[in-house]
Amino acid sequence: MSKELMELERDGDVFVLTFVGGENRWNTTFVRELSGVLDEVETSTGPAALVTISSDEKFYSNGLDIDWVTDPQSHPEGGDSKVFGSEFMGLMGRIITFPMPTICAINGHAFGAGLMAALCHDLRIMRADRGFLCAPEMQLGMTIPTPELALFRHKMSMSAFYETVQLAKRWSGPMAKEAGFVQDLSDIEILLDKAKGKAAELAPLGANRDNYRDQKERLYGENAAINEPHGPAHMLKNADQYGH
Repeated sequence: MSKELMELERDGDVFVLTFVGGENRWNTTFVRELSGVLDEVETSTGPAALVTISSDEKFYSNGLDIDWVTDPQSHPEGGDSKVFGSEFMGLMGRIITFPMPTICAINGHAFGAGLMAALCHDLRIMRADRGFLCAPEMQLGMTIPTPELALFRHKMSMSAFYETVQLAKRWSGPMAKEAGFVQDLSDIEILLDKAKGKAAELAPLGANRDNYRDQKERLYGENAAINEPHGPAHMLKNADQYGH
């Protein structure tokens, strides 16, 4: 399957979703195309896992499409800006509770919304030699939405969480692995193969889609086991209640 902004292939039990939009900045068009691809993946049966990666070695995703946000009329290709917040947050809530193992192969920078997307995966494998992970909202004078804070808090240690959201720290791959929110490092030449190998190992867990999703809902959803009163999946899916 090939679309304008992403391509989907299947290798055995592993789906590989490749972002092919250059910096892969987030707008409503990007959100809706990704949602459609996930529909296709989710309707599969049997053991399965999902790997995401970018075709651009410099960027996994460079975050929000700022040009489109600031002047959507001049960039109609980005889609309806009025619905972006709720649709983006809802998509992140879908990814964090996706009913099969998900691995983010971080081949370059992942900033802002790109970091959010990476953290919504079950595991992250990052190239060792270049690329940074960063939530730059404080540098940009922007407020981090509460559901995004909840996501970071669930996926990071308290010290890494604080440095990320309050100090806008840029994390290299080795730094993020030491902090615990990147699980493995790789040379760029074998990054995809390494991610696919891990995905194939975990794919049997995805055979029971309902069970795999339900466990994630218990971890991240409403009245989550590790957060009171609600986890990031519930907050992302109901972001209109919290602001975005």
